[in-house]
Parts: sequence; C-alpha cells; structure tokens
Amino acid sequence: MWAVVGLGNPGRRYADSRHNVGFMLVKEVADAWGVSVKKARFRSKTAEARRDGESVLLVLPQTYMNASGEAVGELVRGLRLEPERLIVVYDDIDLPLGEIRIRKDGGPGTHKGMASIVQDLGTKGFPRVRIGIRPESESGDIVRFVLSPFRRAERPVLARSLGDARDALELIIAGRMDAAMNRYNGASAVH
Repeated sequence: MWAVVGLGNPGRRYADSRHNVGFMLVKEVADAWGVSVKKARFRSKTAEARRDGESVLLVLPQTYMNASGEAVGELVRGLRLEPERLIVVYDDIDLPLGEIRIRKDGGPGTHKGMASIVQDLGTKGFPRVRIGIRPESESGDIVRFVLSPFRRAERPVLARSLGDARDALELIIAGRMDAAMNRYNGASAVH
C-alpha cells in the first residue's frame, strides 16, 4: 500500500491559497483516478484507489498545516505503513513557480508542515514532491503570500506543474523513483 498525503489547510478560506498546492494535487489525482476524497479516517479526508496493482490511499489531513504530523503519524501507525511508502506533496517557497522537486528523503527545510511530520514520525526517510510557489519578485510578508491565491496569470503555470507532479507520482508508485527524479528535477513547467 502507498499513501499520498497532500499538505494544506482545510476550509473554503484556504482552498485556493498557495499553501494548499498539496491539497490541489491530491484532488486533481483523485479526479483523474475517478475517486472522491471524502472518507474521514486518521483525522483526514481520504479516498482509496488502485494503481499498478497497488492500493493507494489519497489523504488530505484536516489538522491544519502546522500540525500535519498529528494526522500523518496517526495514518502511518494505523496502517503500519513503512515510511518509504508515504509520499508527501507540499508547496515550496524556495522553488520558483513552475518547478517541482522529487526527493527520496531529507529534512523539512523551513516548511512547518513537513517539520511537524518529521518530528511525529521520527524519520526523514520518506519520499516527497515539492511544488514551487516562489514569486518572481520577493517582497512583503511571507505568511500573507503563502495564504494568498494564485494570480490569474500564474494559473496556467500552476496547472502545468500540477500535471508534472501527478505524472511524477505515477512513476513513484510504479517503483520508478529515479526516473521521476531524472525527468522532473530541474525541469520547469514555465517553458
């Protein structure tokens, strides 16, 4: 079994915010796979699907971003899931909009949701898909920026990067992590 966890904040207020690209991706994957992320489990909304003969649980934690580890820890322990079978998808302010990065493991950087997960699980050893949200010019309050919606001009770039991230997830689930990293790390959806 795999679990794909999109990080974000629940509620209509945050639905279109930059900080919710993890939620956006999981919802897009669910639509593509013909499932609906609604079932309440592990303090999250979930949906189960099958890909490449494997069961995949799509997960939207409902504990808010900075406490994501509470829901993810409950999920990992409840399913007795090996961390290597957990894929976390989240926004990254250090990557430009249009870029994604796939990693087998690593630290949380400055992302509080990831820090919460690493702390709760006691390991950095799980795959992640980072989706760039960095603005062209940096100014103002970072918190306000990540909680703001994407501008109309940014939406086509966002759509392409979400498409790339969805394709990367398919490769990871198919056991082709290195192929996903080779194909998408450093590639940009802008061009």
